[in-house]
Amino acid sequence: MPQFNQITPVQLMRLIGTPEAPALLDLRPPEDRSAWRIPTAIPCGLAPPNLAPNARVVVICTRGAKRSEGMAALLRLQGHAAEVLEGGHLAWEAAGLPLTPEAALPASRLWVTRHRPKIDRIVCPWLIRRFVDPGAQFLYVAPTEVAAVADTFGATPFDIEGATFSHRGALCSLDALIADFGLGHPALDRLALVVRAADTDAHDLSPQAAGLLAISVGLSRMYRCDLAQLEAGMGVYDALYRWARDGFDEGHDWPAGRQA
Repeated sequence: MPQFNQITPVQLMRLIGTPEAPALLDLRPPEDRSAWRIPTAIPCGLAPPNLAPNARVVVICTRGAKRSEGMAALLRLQGHAAEVLEGGHLAWEAAGLPLTPEAALPASRLWVTRHRPKIDRIVCPWLIRRFVDPGAQFLYVAPTEVAAVADTFGATPFDIEGATFSHRGALCSLDALIADFGLGHPALDRLALVVRAADTDAHDLSPQAAGLLAISVGLSRMYRCDLAQLEAGMGVYDALYRWARDGFDEGHDWPAGRQA
């Protein structure tokens, strides 16, 4: 059991990827910094950063000791609900939980892709906001202008031919993001299979693919504004992630045992 005002790595991993995820502050000193970061964690010094009022925060240092305890106490003085990651970054590593390579993280929080999204261009922003950068922003532009907009505005292009984060053989853009950001774990891998099957018209890979395609096409017809469609799609993929994490083996039959 974690001590008072602490959270275990496994408990924190269950929050990351959900709308209720706390802000993560990485307080490791430069000499302890590795080339890897806990997903969504923001490097931070010893001065409390600006946060939304009454934010939930988890503070991470190397071992979960003085740096984390002190920062969490300072944040609680400011009215935030601050906890310490039990055992710090070393405990997260020992638990074998996902770690994102620093080198894969783009310098800009701005991303750009083709307009009128269906599947990959909604789920990729969902993944980025939930597992990489909660403050990421997305531009939907004419397909012919994606590369030029990326160069002009310093945005990271995705789901377009020639981009780093795009289809790779039989894999889709979501697969590329999961691989390059080190996010593979059972729930995301299960979600990614459904997305890949729906996005590449390989419905034999997953019985859920046809349903996801139907919902995605329906959303694209409901919204003329791509950003409004993205916000609606965030809820769809939040639900699909919870299915992939906790409910994938649940069936539904009512009345139970009814005859055909």
